[in-house]
Amino acid sequence: MTKADIIAAVQAQLGLPRRVAAAVVDDLLEIVKDTLATGDAVKISGFGTFSVRTKKARQGRNPRTGETVIIPARKALSFKPSQVLRQALNREK
Repeated sequence: MTKADIIAAVQAQLGLPRRVAAAVVDDLLEIVKDTLATGDAVKISGFGTFSVRTKKARQGRNPRTGETVIIPARKALSFKPSQVLRQALNREK
């Protein structure tokens, strides 16, 4: 599903004009992005929790040359689905 598909679904569900639905989706994604950028978690009830994890610097290896390289520390996005979402995904059809 793409962002355009999400906008179309919001438009169909709420009966909003496409421009308004696009603004709603854009604003929601911007809020989530800004919240994660500050290091806070985003918890959506019945869906899951997005959080930012800090990964330490570590030693890696270039697979082509076999040379040892240092992989710098970085932040990574983590998602933990809610129990409701897990049950919906694993439900027998």
